Amino acid sequence: MVQRTKVDRCRALDAGVSWCVILKRFMGSKREPIAQSRARRLLSSALLLTLVLTAPLAAAAEFVFSITEGITYYQTNKEIQAKFAPLADLLSKALKQPVRMVIVSAYNDLRDGLDHQAYDLAFIHPAHVALAAIKGGKYRSIAWTTGYTDYSVMLLANKEQPFATLDDLRGRTIVSPDPDSITAWMLRAMLHDQKLKPGDDLKIITTRYQDAVPFYVQYGFATVGATAAKAVAKEWTDKGGKVVLTSRPVPIKQWIVSSKVSAEDADKIRAVLLSVAQSDAGKQALSTLGYKGFVATNHDDELKAIAWLGL
Repeated sequence: MVQRTKVDRCRALDAGVSWCVILKRFMGSKREPIAQSRARRLLSSALLLTLVLTAPLAAAAEFVFSITEGITYYQTNKEIQAKFAPLADLLSKALKQPVRMVIVSAYNDLRDGLDHQAYDLAFIHPAHVALAAIKGGKYRSIAWTTGYTDYSVMLLANKEQPFATLDDLRGRTIVSPDPDSITAWMLRAMLHDQKLKPGDDLKIITTRYQDAVPFYVQYGFATVGATAAKAVAKEWTDKGGKVVLTSRPVPIKQWIVSSKVSAEDADKIRAVLLSVAQSDAGKQALSTLGYKGFVATNHDDELKAIAWLGL
């Protein structure tokens, strides 16, 4: 019988012969136990090598972080990702694993991903989407964004309009941003409080962006306009217009974490977010991001918002 040399075995590997085939040849030979001993050692070495190579990969599994900003035309996905990159690095260091950012612009795509718990962590501008995920029990909130905890809808009107209550708007037309925007959801909640039904008691027309709302009011396409953008409302009032009514506040730009994420990792994420303004690296991340910081959530306020929005 011809004995295989190490060179023969290497040639066999180079030719694409699997470990199992080589070991079978060793074990199937009629040689004395020495060959079998070598085969066992070879198998042990192969298994050890496999464990050594795959263990780091398992430990470094990706942590998926989704980002959904509001309906916007002035930021590309690439620009949004660049803004969040320094903060994602801080989260990666705290979690000791890679963090992969995913920009999810379409709200229905976001809903589908949340329903399948495709994201470990999510930053979500539209509160109604985040709160629905919280209500469903698949996610829990861990932080809100400073300056966005009291998001309110303002109804704009020309200064000569006499309206003082929502009931005064019966038979009138309201212009609202995109029907699936948080502003539109809050507007419908306002009307529901006063038992006003869109289509029956008044008419709602929509425009995709909040910036366009004043145009519709100014030129008579709508009696009042709904916006939650403070800059839009300020520009309107600076030009002589007025704010007729303001809704109750709702927190937006929420951070939520999947129920699949361990409590330990959720605490690490929360710690990074709530203390981010206290370190130089955190301050730099906030400067790039454009937010002032993040604050603790209030579960009671979330439950109230869920009920008010009819989620």
